[in-house]
This record gives sequence, structure tokens and C-alpha cells, in this order.
Amino acid sequence: MSDEPSYRDVQSAVRVEKFRIWFAWFCGGFIMLGIAIAAQDMAVVSVVTQTLLVVLGILSTIAAVTMTNRLNRRAVEARRKVLGDDM
Repeated sequence: MSDEPSYRDVQSAVRVEKFRIWFAWFCGGFIMLGIAIAAQDMAVVSVVTQTLLVVLGILSTIAAVTMTNRLNRRAVEARRKVLGDDM
């Protein structure tokens, strides 16, 4: 038995991590929506809050996509290693 994880193990781990990333992104978006709705009746606070939440939403989306892309690259490397396509 080898100490190295199999391609299937890596794929399963990548799938779970992607789910965690996007689940956290969704939950954060839901919380931000709740905050925006709660602050909508306060004039200046509402504008500032919505602006901050849009910026944070964009940044969290960029972070989630970046993390997903890195996981995809890791899975491709594991696939190449298992199939013997190392260059």
C-alpha cells in the first residue's frame, strides 16, 4: 500500500472542499442580504451598508472562485500523477 492518496481520494476531497467553499459563500450572501434588509430603513446607514456589502460580496466571490480554481489545479496534478502524465 502506498502512502500517497489515490486519484479518487483526491477527487472526493476536492469535491467536499468545493462544497464547503460555495456553501460558506452562499451563507455569507444570505447573512449580508439579511443585514441589508435590516438596514434599509436607515437613510445614510443603508447606503453605506449596501455599498460595503456589495464590495464584500465581490471580494468573497473572487476569493471563492480563486480557491475553486486552485482546487481544480490540484486535482489535475493528482490525475496526471496517477495516469503517469507527469511532465
